[in-house]
Amino acid sequence: MSDPGLGFVHRFRTGERPGAASLLLLHGTGGNEDDLLSLGESLAPGAALLSPRGKVLENGMPRFFRRLAEGVFDLEDLRFRARELADFVADARKTYDLGDSPPVAVGYSNGANIAAAMLLLFPGSLGGALLFRPMVPLVPDRLPVLDGVPVLIVAGQHDPIVPASQPQELAELLRKAGADVTMHRSTAAHGLTREDLEVGERWMKGISVRR
Repeated sequence: MSDPGLGFVHRFRTGERPGAASLLLLHGTGGNEDDLLSLGESLAPGAALLSPRGKVLENGMPRFFRRLAEGVFDLEDLRFRARELADFVADARKTYDLGDSPPVAVGYSNGANIAAAMLLLFPGSLGGALLFRPMVPLVPDRLPVLDGVPVLIVAGQHDPIVPASQPQELAELLRKAGADVTMHRSTAAHGLTREDLEVGERWMKGISVRR
């Protein structure tokens, strides 16, 4: 399905494994609600998939929040959009009967950044996060209590967009907040590779065991 109900154009696919974590799929700049569906199916076969389209347009390309320049984020808009997305997730969990556990976010680039912002600003909105090519979206005034929330950060060793220090700084920030952070650097640039998928699949199986 794809409709503007719940405030976001989105797709939802019903899960085939009762009790399994659902996935919140968050595309990168220029993507849409269809982009990460096949990735979600590969990462967690049978999981329910919730995939919204970002509302912000940059030169006609959907994003989840505004930026002022490459790597320079509009923090006021970021805070607003993170709250908006957290509210959407809460409403979607009720509408689609996704159970008591919040979804695990799978975000790529801009989608990874909004997912990281949700973790830092709205703890409890996500049950975990797989962040491909993220940056530090913002440093909150007060760190949340993430209490072991599992997070995998997958950076690209040859990424021309994300500065090499950013994923590590994000990992340290989330660890200070109490998240259980795993860091991996793929032999890749900004785009996703088979290595990224394999690392993500292993991590998803691991957190499924821990749940």
